[in-house]
Amino acid sequence: MNTYFLILIRTITIMSVTLFSILLIMGKRPIGELPVFDYLIIITLGSVVGADIAEPNINHAHIAFAIIILALFQKSVTLLALKSKLIKKLVTFEPTIVIKNGKFIYKNLKHAKYSIDEVLMLLREKDIFDINEVYLAILEPNGNLSALKHSQYETVTLKNMNIKHSDPHPPLTIIHEGNFVQENLSALKISKEEIIERLPKEGFNDYKNIVYASIDTEGNINISPYDYDGNS
Repeated sequence: MNTYFLILIRTITIMSVTLFSILLIMGKRPIGELPVFDYLIIITLGSVVGADIAEPNINHAHIAFAIIILALFQKSVTLLALKSKLIKKLVTFEPTIVIKNGKFIYKNLKHAKYSIDEVLMLLREKDIFDINEVYLAILEPNGNLSALKHSQYETVTLKNMNIKHSDPHPPLTIIHEGNFVQENLSALKISKEEIIERLPKEGFNDYKNIVYASIDTEGNINISPYDYDGNS
């Protein structure tokens, strides 16, 4: 019985210390907006807290001390990162441009270890279904995607303008990392040979050099080659 009471007291006290530490780290930011370094500190805090609650034989004061040290360490590194670009670069990821002028920058995707599908998913979460609309897309240090649309794609609802319209259909991926997506070609009723024949007109001779290509309902093709670097 004494063991259960000890665990109860430890849970209450250690959670109070942990809550204080997490508030010190996070401030008012939600967990999804934390930089990677802060997120790792919180994961470490969770491991330390779990060990203290689950194992009564561990010295309670040592665990509380470790939690406070972790919180102060995080705060110190954060303050140093504000003053030193080198330290900031070591503990945070730099923003990475992954789309420019409607085209993927594959080398930046590869460096950030993001797939095309993941970026497309993040765009859809922002109600962007066509990368032609995107002037600039940036992966932020916390993993979120920021997207700037071309000016002509700024939102003006057709309902407000009393214009009747049909349901939109997003472009379908037809080439993904140098391979044709046969399922989408079948849905579009387009053959692989037709696309290969059309590629030279779009400035490409070999589909193996294309990291991503999509086609919309009007037949317009958007192509991102592997070697696109955002400078053209």
